[in-house]
Amino acid sequence: MGLRAAGRAEGAGLIVALFPDLVPELKAAMPQLRGRLLANEPLAPLTWFRVGGPAQLLFTPADADDLGYFLGALPRDIDVTVVGVGSNLIVRDGGLPGVVIRLGGRGFGETSADGDVVSAGTAALDKRVAEAAANAGLGGLEFYHGIPGTIGGALRMNAGANGRETKDVLIEASAISRDGTLHRLSNAEMGFSYRHSGADPALIFTSARFRGEPMDRATIRARMDEVQRHRETAQPVREKTGGSTFKNPPGQSAWKLIDAAGCRGLRVGGAQVSEMHCNFLINTGSATAQDIETLGDTVRARVKDHSGIELQWEIKRIGRALD
Repeated sequence: MGLRAAGRAEGAGLIVALFPDLVPELKAAMPQLRGRLLANEPLAPLTWFRVGGPAQLLFTPADADDLGYFLGALPRDIDVTVVGVGSNLIVRDGGLPGVVIRLGGRGFGETSADGDVVSAGTAALDKRVAEAAANAGLGGLEFYHGIPGTIGGALRMNAGANGRETKDVLIEASAISRDGTLHRLSNAEMGFSYRHSGADPALIFTSARFRGEPMDRATIRARMDEVQRHRETAQPVREKTGGSTFKNPPGQSAWKLIDAAGCRGLRVGGAQVSEMHCNFLINTGSATAQDIETLGDTVRARVKDHSGIELQWEIKRIGRALD
């Protein structure tokens, strides 16, 4: 089953990539599929930047069994990309060939606590996991309260804030491989490093278990409130943004390097370096994915010229540029 070339259509002043519709073929090959499978589905509304082209196929599985069934029957020549709430993501304007999988609903969004263990589906918001821990009187997971993403993204990039990281609290993660097989990975098997996991990129995380520390609920709430205050006063949380754009180099702060290179407020088209926090790029309302990515690369070049330090993207960029 080949993907073939994408077509193009014009609408509302924009050129939109259109891919061949593979839904009828796939549904015929997967009669027991329970999830939702759509063709040429816009991805911009699913990202915090609100930019980017469509997915050739967008699949929302009903649960982990449905996901395993889909992956096991999916032809191997069709690429698979997983997205969460789109908070740390640029989808390029030409969209994504293949299938984009977005986990959600009851099958992947639940959280619970038992003893000192907090369990969560990977579509659960990081903030919700912090809340579940707090309600159970478990400390150590407050840092998730300030991370704008899902547990799936936290596992993939070892998300962290306020001096704590996912590697500090994870017990194990469950995932499904490209052939539909379920796997369980210990903390050590995740291969965590700064903003990175060494786990097989083809694995799709479905759930995780975390260890908390019994703690006074008032103390936990105070810590969470402090995380929230810091975020609201230091970051442009009400803008169309993707969170921190670049990783902090060892011993350095990315925002300070960007500011020193004269990039505060810098613009490319409808994209701008935040005046509030230089390590955030924002869509002022009319930006394309190309604008945002070009702005990021311009910032990287200026920082390299000014300090000799080459910033590394923290935001994930996926898809094709629009020809």
